[in-house]
Amino acid sequence: MAILINLDVQLEKRQMKSYELADHIGITTANLSILKTGKARAIRFSTLEAICKTLDCQPADILEYVPD
Repeated sequence: MAILINLDVQLEKRQMKSYELADHIGITTANLSILKTGKARAIRFSTLEAICKTLDCQPADILEYVPD
């Protein structure tokens, strides 16, 4: 897949654990893990918005397009 998920980078910058983010935005840690590993087939805009709001970042800080 040509879309990379840089959620770990943003979490590390904010010194936040995955379970803390999952709890704050209201999703399970399992679903967050699927997103972090790039196995997610889609993401809701409301989830992306909640992540960006919580981590004080832009969608481009999390999602990156890399040509194959």
